[in-house]
Amino acid sequence: MNLIINSDEVLVDEEVDTVADLLSYFELDQKVAIVELNRVILEKSMHAETRLANGDVVEIVHFVGGG
Repeated sequence: MNLIINSDEVLVDEEVDTVADLLSYFELDQKVAIVELNRVILEKSMHAETRLANGDVVEIVHFVGGG
């Protein structure tokens, strides 16, 4: 499936079906992340049930600790 992720065209495996799958695919599922799908910010509770489609535009912001 082709997605636009953070302004880059990315080909992801067909096993990626939901937003939760996408976060797991990029190893972000255990991190605090904000996801916007087609210009709509998703609540974390919606990640597992929100399906992705070819051509979707996804923005992912995750936080990195530091000092």
